[in-house]
Amino acid sequence: MLSLVRIALRRPYTFLVLAIFILIIGPLAAWRTPTDIFPEIRIPVIAVIWQYTGLPPDQMAGRITSPFERVLTTTVNDIRHIEAQSMNGFGIVKVFFQPGVNISTANAQVTSVSQAILRQLPPGTVPPLVLNYSASTVPIVQLALSGPGLSEQRLGDIGLNQVRLMLTTVAGAALPYPFGGKSRQVQIDLDSARMQARGLSAQDVANALATQNLITPVGTQKIGSYEFNLQLNNAPSDFHDLENLPIKTADGTTVLIRDVATVRDGNPPQTNIVHVNGNRSVLLPVLKTGSASTLGVIAGIKEKLADNKAALPPNLNIDLIGDQSLFVRSAISGVAREGLIAAALTSLMILLFLGSWRSTVIIATSIPLAILASIATLSALGETLNIMTLGGLALAVGIL
Repeated sequence: MLSLVRIALRRPYTFLVLAIFILIIGPLAAWRTPTDIFPEIRIPVIAVIWQYTGLPPDQMAGRITSPFERVLTTTVNDIRHIEAQSMNGFGIVKVFFQPGVNISTANAQVTSVSQAILRQLPPGTVPPLVLNYSASTVPIVQLALSGPGLSEQRLGDIGLNQVRLMLTTVAGAALPYPFGGKSRQVQIDLDSARMQARGLSAQDVANALATQNLITPVGTQKIGSYEFNLQLNNAPSDFHDLENLPIKTADGTTVLIRDVATVRDGNPPQTNIVHVNGNRSVLLPVLKTGSASTLGVIAGIKEKLADNKAALPPNLNIDLIGDQSLFVRSAISGVAREGLIAAALTSLMILLFLGSWRSTVIIATSIPLAILASIATLSALGETLNIMTLGGLALAVGIL
């Protein structure tokens, strides 16, 4: 410490330049450093969610989750333990890893195993959903979509195909599927009496849809100096056209889908309901990815909504629920305010006890410079400004 003081006395201009450099770099680093309520918490847990509609819990455990667990233990490294839960149509497997594991590598291994085991599972099993547990999986804001004259199906369609696609371009934002509302689905209601009279089954209708609702490229055709792309387009452009698809021909008579069924624009059974201010709505959660700033992501969401308001229905209302940026600003400003009070009280105590304005000015100058240097170092290390880091700086003021 004494040697540092001697160097400072011999080279005062060098330390003056360093102080000016810190005074410039510190505020820039504070402006560019991501701001959040808590530091990034890395939790070494991966959840794998399997879905097989209609499969009972015992079959889900015996035919999907248990085989998957056996493969995990033999091919994935650094597993601490595995927890599995089987429900009607769903299987949830939680893989807990050893502390310090590279979660990106573990995620890649689990995803690879999930794809490779599909051939050993019951036919029709779809690839699972692989999720990482982290503090960022909590929504930083939720968008509530409502509006007079808009049905739940229309709200769900707007949330999925317009608002969600619009906001995916916001840096640091991750948007899962909305919940609430009704999903649009083209449904074919079979008439069992008419089907039995014509000797048809539901599988016959399914086969007719699978084999005829197709777009098949057949190559190109050169005519003169022009070359044309050819395709056999048998896909209906309107769902009512499905009624005209033939199922079979018997005794010179063609049986169409409309002869034994009714095609309608419907929706599957609704499994979740969202109420906002007493009205049925659709909720679109917004998550943040990686070390993105909560304040920056929410500001980008608000800006994107304002810029694209004209592209949305005029009677659509979008309310922000659970806006964490308000809490983050309040917490950060509170900690910063307490730090300033601590610095002022420290300078005042030095003035009262030492009675030296020179010592007081030196302390009052060194404390902000030390804090700015610390913020610049945190920014260089990829950390965030949060109540933990700012609280530590506030405590360090008294020590300085």
